[in-house]
This record gives sequence, structure tokens and C-alpha cells, in this order.
Amino acid sequence: MSCAHGLNDAYASFVPPLLPRIMNDLGLSIAMAATLAVSFSIASALPQPLFGYLADRKGRRILAIAGPLITGVFVASIGFASSFWMLVLLLILGGLGSAAFHPPGASYAVRVSEGKGGGARYSIFAFGGSMGFAVGPLAAVGLVQWRGMEGLWLAMLPVVILMPVFFFGLPSGRAEVAAAKAPPNLRVVLRHLAGPLGLIFGISATMAFVQRTFLTMVPIIVAHSGGSETLGAVALSVYLGAQAFGTVTGGLLADRVNRASLLVHLCSWALPAHLLAIWLGPQTGLGLVAIGVAGFLAMATLPPIVVMAQEMIPGAAAVSSGIVMGLAWATGSIFVLGTGVLGDAIGPQLATLVSIPVIVVAILLALHPALRQGGHDPTAGA
Repeated sequence: MSCAHGLNDAYASFVPPLLPRIMNDLGLSIAMAATLAVSFSIASALPQPLFGYLADRKGRRILAIAGPLITGVFVASIGFASSFWMLVLLLILGGLGSAAFHPPGASYAVRVSEGKGGGARYSIFAFGGSMGFAVGPLAAVGLVQWRGMEGLWLAMLPVVILMPVFFFGLPSGRAEVAAAKAPPNLRVVLRHLAGPLGLIFGISATMAFVQRTFLTMVPIIVAHSGGSETLGAVALSVYLGAQAFGTVTGGLLADRVNRASLLVHLCSWALPAHLLAIWLGPQTGLGLVAIGVAGFLAMATLPPIVVMAQEMIPGAAAVSSGIVMGLAWATGSIFVLGTGVLGDAIGPQLATLVSIPVIVVAILLALHPALRQGGHDPTAGA
């Protein structure tokens, strides 16, 4: 699952480093470029609870395999798009594949029914995705510089070859589905959302907005300052590569310390780290260090978020994962459009700097007594 996650998320990171090139080719504004990134993000996130419900009811293997395959095929086809709306369509279709993959993938990884250690198990799964995210920008830019946008279709070959092999390496999950109780209905899920799960959802949505704003705007900031397409890709790869280690650290800590307190500390440090990273940019060594620290802290929040959510609805691990990953990511992504519009008005760097302090919302939610006193100590959940 970690390898499949890496393949899927590599394609998910293809678009941001190519945005300056696409903007030039199609004559797009910053807001329109942000719309492309947000289209994929929403399509890859919003349907996740539905796919999670299907995985809990029907089995996980088909979705876990078909998801990366669909993502790879459609994202690698964007080089053939001749218009803005064709790009939007291809990205939405590719995003749906990513949405289908994440809930069953996270469910395979955490195995909440096995008790303690879910954070560490999830961190291995997330590490694969983060490494894919880190490799994706450089792979996309390198391939496009070699073969042009039309040659990007070659990127689909790894997933087309490997996913049928992975299919036979995964348990079907049919026995688990047959033995499991029916997942909770919508009313039960909404009741959880009105409580602590809603707080976790808010933290995840806020951090998703920050990360997607960074990924979307940094290549545009670099291009506006005269930097190269490669420099923008390097900035993203440093940010995303550091996220891989953030997931491992966050997963290990989630099994050892109070998770609500962990979220407070991670979000509090992520705020100045992101501001410094955007202010300095990737043109200097110090700027690249700041970018790496920001990526590390941002993604370290995800393992405690996912494990806490799955423990809140243990009979619907994929559904709860879909809520705090997919639904939250979609919610956060929508607001990136506002940053894009603001970027057209005041410039991309200043617009991004103005957007980042929203992290304060995540800090306040993590400080809520319902989380800090809700029994989310790892020893209590073992």
C-alpha cells in the first residue's frame, strides 16, 4: 500500500510545477491556474467519504488498485489538452481515482482493530505517498523538458504495469466485510461530526488549505521573480520530501504522546516556518531549509488526525478516513481559489503570506477541551 500510495501521489503532484508553463501556453491568469490545481484537489478529496463507505461495505481491493491506475492515466494525459476546460476535465477524472484510493489505502494501513501501533503503521503508508509527492514535480518537469507536454503520457507506464501486479498481492477483504457490522449510517456520522470528529475535521481542513496554497503558489512566485521552472520544482520536492519524514515522525509520536497536544505544537511551529519559507523562497540555502521545515511540520499533523478519527468511529475506518482526509482536503482546497484571486490583485507572494496565518484556526481547534480531555492518549486506546 505504501508503494501504491507513492505512485498515486506522484501523479497528484504533477500539476503545480507545470502551472507556469501551462499559464504561458494557454494565457491563464493566476486565478485560473489556481482553479486547475483546486479542480484536482477537490475531485481527489470530496468523494472520499463515499468511496470509504463503499470500501467498508463491498471490500477494499478493487478501489485501492483502480484508484492509482485512473489517476495515472488521466493526469499523464493532460499534455494532450488544448484548452483550459479540457485540462479541468482530465484533472477531475484523475482526481476521482485518487479519491477512490485513499480511504481503503489508509484502512489497509492503520488496521485500527489491532489497537496500539496504528500511528506507526499509518506513517509507513503516508511515507510512501509523501515520497511520491516529492518525486512527482521533478519527474514531471524533467519529462516535459525532454519530450514536451505531449510526451507526458509516458508517465502513465509505471502504474499501468505495476497495479495489476499489486492486485494479487493484496487480501481481497471479502472475509472482513462478511464478518463486519454494517457501517454507521449518515445520521451517526453527522452526530460524530458535531463533536470531536468535527474538531479534527477543522484542523485537517485548515492544514490542507495551507499546504495546497503553498504547493500552488510557490512555482508561480518563483516564475514571477524570474526563477526557472526547475527551481520551482526543486522547491516543491524539498517541501514534499520533508513531508515524508514528517509523516513518519508524526506517526511515531502519535503512538507515544497525547495527540491533541502534539497537534497544538506542530501547528504552532508550522505557522512561522511557512511564513519564513515563503518570504525567503528557494533561491538560497536558508530558504530551502525553511521550506523543508515547513513541509515536515505540516505533514506531521496527518497521522494523529487520521488515527484519532478512526478511533472515533472504529466500525467505519474508511469512512472516517475519508472525512478527515478527503472531505477536509476538499474544504481546504476550495479556499485556495481566494488566494489565487488575491494574487492577481496584490501579487502571488504577498497573497500567500496573507493566507498562511489561518493556521491559528487549527491551533485553537486543537486546544479545545473536547480533544484534550477526550481520551486520545495512546495508552488509553491500546
